[in-house]
Amino acid sequence: MTSINQRKREFYERSSLVLGHMCLKLGLTPNFLTGVSLICAAVSGVCFWQGKMLWGVFWMLMTSLTDMLDGSTARAGNLGTVFGGLLDHVSDRYGEFFILAGMVLSKVLNPGWGLFALFGMVIASYTRAAAESIGKIDNCAVGIMGRMEKFILIMVGAVLEHFFPSGKWPRGGWLELALIIVGLTSFITAIQRLVYAKKILGNRREV
Repeated sequence: MTSINQRKREFYERSSLVLGHMCLKLGLTPNFLTGVSLICAAVSGVCFWQGKMLWGVFWMLMTSLTDMLDGSTARAGNLGTVFGGLLDHVSDRYGEFFILAGMVLSKVLNPGWGLFALFGMVIASYTRAAAESIGKIDNCAVGIMGRMEKFILIMVGAVLEHFFPSGKWPRGGWLELALIIVGLTSFITAIQRLVYAKKILGNRREV
């Protein structure tokens, strides 16, 4: 699992460098793109809140694109900083909150499942962050589903909900089902990261 994720990450970073160089030529900085990503997430959440599923998906796509560009721009220009990484992680969590809060407020689905998915995504991200900061593990991005895959699943659910509303589920149809899967896989991912951290850290004592 670790080697597969590592290869995916390396391919993603190499292939996105071209876009990073383009952003540098346009004078865009990584932190600026992080801010744009957060704004896109907030707009996406408002669209979902108003029941505009396709517009919500569009701004989710813009969120993902700009989130990808901030990292590729930092790598292309060797502009990565510790604060920039921290800002990116915090912005991602706020973005997830805005998007899922919009879905919860839309009344399209049972709000409990929106909160379930939101907490699952947060705890999976926190487990990785804690393993890397407290445990000093270089990379704990293991697990069955990463942030991008979860976003894709949510977007597919929202698109299906737009074109085929009122599915077999009580309220939320396809979108609710997508959030249930996102929540479950997020909790499984958190457990996988804990197990991986235990394997790497063993019984290492705190300093």
